[in-house]
Amino acid sequence: MSSESADPMYWMRVIMASNRGTLMELGITPIVSSGMIMQLLAGANIIEVDYSLKEDRALFSGAQKLFAMVIAVGQATASVWSGVYGNPSDIGAGIALLLVLQLCFAALITMLLDELLQKGYGLGSGISLFIATNICETIIWKAFSPITYNTGRGFSILNLGTEFEGAVVGLFHLLFTRNDKFRAVKEAMYRTNLPNLSSLLATVFIFAVVIYLQGFRVEIPVKSNRMRGQQGSYPIKLFYTSNMPIMLQSALVSNIFFVSQMLFKRFPDNFFIRLLGVWSNEEGVPTDFASSGFAYYISPPHSIADALADPARFAVYVAFMLTACALFSKTWIEVSGSSPRDVAKQLKDQQLVLRGHRDESMYKELKKVIPTAAAFGGLCIGALSVTADLLGAIGSGTGILLAVTIIYQYFEIFVKEQYEEGMVAL
Repeated sequence: MSSESADPMYWMRVIMASNRGTLMELGITPIVSSGMIMQLLAGANIIEVDYSLKEDRALFSGAQKLFAMVIAVGQATASVWSGVYGNPSDIGAGIALLLVLQLCFAALITMLLDELLQKGYGLGSGISLFIATNICETIIWKAFSPITYNTGRGFSILNLGTEFEGAVVGLFHLLFTRNDKFRAVKEAMYRTNLPNLSSLLATVFIFAVVIYLQGFRVEIPVKSNRMRGQQGSYPIKLFYTSNMPIMLQSALVSNIFFVSQMLFKRFPDNFFIRLLGVWSNEEGVPTDFASSGFAYYISPPHSIADALADPARFAVYVAFMLTACALFSKTWIEVSGSSPRDVAKQLKDQQLVLRGHRDESMYKELKKVIPTAAAFGGLCIGALSVTADLLGAIGSGTGILLAVTIIYQYFEIFVKEQYEEGMVAL
């Protein structure tokens, strides 16, 4: 069951692997939320966890899963009673209860699948896999969807007003039903009401560019103090912090939008709330869109025409996007244990030093490279996301970047495991 009302969670669905009106309504939100809260509690010493003890790790993991289930029950209940699936008084208590149970059961299955991968029965993490699957499903569906829509054009006798949702399927349908083949291709490339071929080609282009840039790295030469003559290199990638800058930026913007929407619905005439964002709904669009205010200036334009229509908004959006991604990238290296000081410590523990430098200068040399690589990588990710949105790529710029970086990580894990298996066999 679904409702035609606006979707306040629309902006968060990409990074939470969530689809409205499906069993993945909650996505990975319960897992991520419980993980973040438990880590904060442990970090603030509100709960004491000794990660060196197996029993403590097992208790912490069990508490995290239990908390995730509690969050899932709360979110499922809130979704149903807030009218996402229709007015609760109209659908009845019985159906409302069944909807809550369905969503809770789906959340449990998602948690079990994540646990399955964590236990080593697959590659990578479940959270990354769910995000990539959700985005790839959107792209494949919009390319090959067999669902038809009546666009109201052409003669009803020949059924020329019916078009397929999928961009590729739509191309072949137009080629078969139109006499003018050139016009049919042009229509398939630029149709505005449904996914078009230009969006699909833009998606493929962004995929190729991100994969190409993944190979950019700086090799820092190192040598071993333990074994004389043994030399190697420590690679620092252009995307040093991977997809974390775009994830954090998306989470920040999504929360700003969510809060702004909720406040605007409650206090639409308040001056300060209108400064934060004024929201309106367009017919046929699944969510509210910011029409003015701060939220309007940080929301992405969905085509080059949109950007040219309001250059000031586009300039503010690009500046905000690039700055946020660069800052989040630099901040993340300190939080995640990949800062110059952490890397220098790791190399010292392995009795490795930079070639041509003393032990004492290792941190200074790494400090020249790592923060720059992190900030520049964040800028590149932000620029790619803006480009993807301007070209109208399917799945949004953020979604495509998340999908490509996650799939590339899986590829690297697979290659590494194959190499290790080959070494063991030798």
